[in-house]
Amino acid sequence: MTPPPHLQAALNELLGDARLVAEPLPGTDLKLWLIDADNMDRAFSPEETRRILEEPPYWSFCWASGLALARFLAEHPQWVEGKRVLDFGAGSGVAGIAAMKAGALEVVACDLDPIALASCKANAELNGVTLAYSADFFAEADRFDLILVADVLYDRANLPLLDQFLSRGKAALVADSRVRDFQHPLYERLGILEALTLPDLAEPWEFRRVSLYHAAR
Repeated sequence: MTPPPHLQAALNELLGDARLVAEPLPGTDLKLWLIDADNMDRAFSPEETRRILEEPPYWSFCWASGLALARFLAEHPQWVEGKRVLDFGAGSGVAGIAAMKAGALEVVACDLDPIALASCKANAELNGVTLAYSADFFAEADRFDLILVADVLYDRANLPLLDQFLSRGKAALVADSRVRDFQHPLYERLGILEALTLPDLAEPWEFRRVSLYHAAR
């Protein structure tokens, strides 16, 4: 299967010999275009390291929290069935695609990165679903039943966004494996799920334990 040329080109600008491959996600019926695992095993040059740090290709990975949330929605479709959903910081689009597969009425993949939105579109096509797309969360109307959020709180500067999700949706589901002192009066922890990032980055075990939080107004 040939990867989308525009996504392959974007990846090659960062890592010259990296390839995108259509990888099945364990525990799901989904596939995503992901960076090939073999490429992650080699040493990066200083120039490659600089480029990756300046423009991380988040969209070419399936992060643990996104995978955990996708599995949760497949097992509990009532969260999204017949609902209007926005996937915030969509990255590869895995959570939004899972929502559509679980019966959502509409899913908007929202990401600031245009390459991420292109990745969402390619991955949606790979999985036989259709998404809508947005580059500006705050330009969206307050019309969503649910905001999905996975792997956004890795940067603590994003924590104030927890107050904003309910400005555009009636409820929010937040999956996170990074914040150990998560405290917010509106959010209740539903449980802890286990997943790993693909390709495997050999992350510490603690980052494979994904907490799922829910808030509603």
